[in-house]
Amino acid sequence: MSVPVLAPLPGKVVALAEVPDPVFAGQLVGSGVAVDPDRTRGPLVVTAPIAGKIVKLHPHAFVILGHGVGVLVHLGIDTVKLKGEGFELLAAEGDEVVAGAPVVTFDPTRIDTTGYSPICPIVVMDSAKDSVTSDAIDTAVEPGALLFDSP
Repeated sequence: MSVPVLAPLPGKVVALAEVPDPVFAGQLVGSGVAVDPDRTRGPLVVTAPIAGKIVKLHPHAFVILGHGVGVLVHLGIDTVKLKGEGFELLAAEGDEVVAGAPVVTFDPTRIDTTGYSPICPIVVMDSAKDSVTSDAIDTAVEPGALLFDSP
């Protein structure tokens, strides 16, 4: 069953190949897209891209499992090294959420000052390489806009 995956934050949608990380760019985790976050709004509320259960939650990343599909939202590249600084959890691991529910906040301009990239991959876990296609690439999206349908 295909699941619509919604934008969890505002910004410009880019192909995973443009993500400055070989694991995401090479689609080793799965296929998807990335959002280069809007830096004009200050801290951003990052929302659930699908309805389901939060099965993993870290300040810099979370996975939601719903309708047999796992979607990873990763906030920035190498931001695990910040040890949660600059992130605020708004949900808990194990929570059942609806698409669009707030999960975490972070400030992409603050990430810029750390030398890490604030780009946010949104990936269907364990999906085949190039299995996600998106008409949203190279467009600006608001939270809740359709990014792609899961493979």
